[in-house]
Amino acid sequence: MKEITIDPITRLEGHGRIQIFLNEEGNVANAYLQIPELRGFERFCVGRKAEDLPLITPRICGVCPVAHHMASTKALDAAFHVDPPLAAKKLRELMYSGYYVYDHTLHFYFLGSPDFVVGPDAPAAERNILGVINKVGLDIAKEVIKHRAYGQKITAMIGGKATHPVCGLPGGMSKPITEEERAEIERMAESSVKFAQFTLQVFNDVVLKNKKYVDLILSDAYKLRTYYMGTVDENNKVNFYDGKIRVVTPEGKEFAKWAPSDYLNNVEEHVEEWTYVKLPYLKKVGWKGLVDGPDSGVYRVAPLGRLNAADGMATPLANEEYKRMYETLGGKPVHATLATHWARLIELLYAAERCLELSREKDVTSTELRNKPGQPGEGVGIVEAPRGTLIHHYVLDEEGLAKKVNLIVATVNNAPAICMSIRDAAKGLIKGGVVNDGLLNMVEMAFRAYDPCFGCATHYAVGEMPMEITIYDHNKKLQKTIKR
Repeated sequence: MKEITIDPITRLEGHGRIQIFLNEEGNVANAYLQIPELRGFERFCVGRKAEDLPLITPRICGVCPVAHHMASTKALDAAFHVDPPLAAKKLRELMYSGYYVYDHTLHFYFLGSPDFVVGPDAPAAERNILGVINKVGLDIAKEVIKHRAYGQKITAMIGGKATHPVCGLPGGMSKPITEEERAEIERMAESSVKFAQFTLQVFNDVVLKNKKYVDLILSDAYKLRTYYMGTVDENNKVNFYDGKIRVVTPEGKEFAKWAPSDYLNNVEEHVEEWTYVKLPYLKKVGWKGLVDGPDSGVYRVAPLGRLNAADGMATPLANEEYKRMYETLGGKPVHATLATHWARLIELLYAAERCLELSREKDVTSTELRNKPGQPGEGVGIVEAPRGTLIHHYVLDEEGLAKKVNLIVATVNNAPAICMSIRDAAKGLIKGGVVNDGLLNMVEMAFRAYDPCFGCATHYAVGEMPMEITIYDHNKKLQKTIKR
């Protein structure tokens, strides 16, 4: 049996490799996504002060820090039995919407679009942001950089830092924004709405008007019939910051709807020996292996999962795009993995619209931003990270120190589906032993649509870190030094 290894896989956050096994006829017998990294944050958060957790957990990842900060802060709200003032919730969501603007912009233009704008089988040296700029021109590139910077500036103005915010406290926020800052955020949000509309037009012109790309999106090689999960508001519309978790079946019918504190009754995690990433599944369906369909507990999160799990978007322009996507692709739910790119751009528009709405709220500059925390206990915080549903679960002792920490990260939720997507893409694309760089990149496209963050999912760098351990006796005399 012949083995093909893609190592490292590219244009993602984190590290991984794909191993493809061909049978005697040269067709794919199986394929595996291996994440050779070790998870660790749950352990070294134990014993730390509760209020430090929203500062520690964002260090899991430099791409997803705002999501971890917000999920951690919400977990502390629950653990200290305190509901933040409405103005604090609006300010949190405003910052979070700005974060979505820069994160979704990053993925589409830097990580996802090279496969479409430049081409899936273009030379590897051209499938990158420079290749995209060469195709679309410097003027568009400047707009991309400008609006990604807008999202980061909004995060920094509210959160204190663009990458690792420090604003979230149990029961509220650390500081208000001024009227001048509010007005500047409003201006940036107005521009971001136009930019999101422009980006959707780019997707329409480059991808949807190209029959070859549409056929690729709808092909069986990139299709999985799974359950879908996402956070929704009281009207079952997509919400990134707060709401209940809704799950729909592969046929699009509501399967479950639960509050964050009830996640352990709905989600279980399976372990395989060939990867450090856990494989979650729906507890009430059960683990049946890496198979799709209604009898398998595998579910999907992220943009396509959220849109499939919801009844629409909560802002008008994004909702029109939501309707157009489903009308174009044949109705709900859409099982085409590559359609996640389209769903992500609809979410970009929603985030920009929501940012604009919140920036115009009268009480968003209020100084009444915190309620007094109660006694420490147990709490669960959930937000929708750009890559999907993110769960932080803390158990605190009577002194407010962390006794137990459990994280189910967005990419972990998608791990079973990512493994299946890579396997099915490899089986659908590689025939008769014909393998080339373009085909292998198209296999990678199966995971790239999810925008996976394996840094979040595993929290450990590849390889060995240099380490020196010095051992002293009770008189502080050096006895031994161990180096790695």
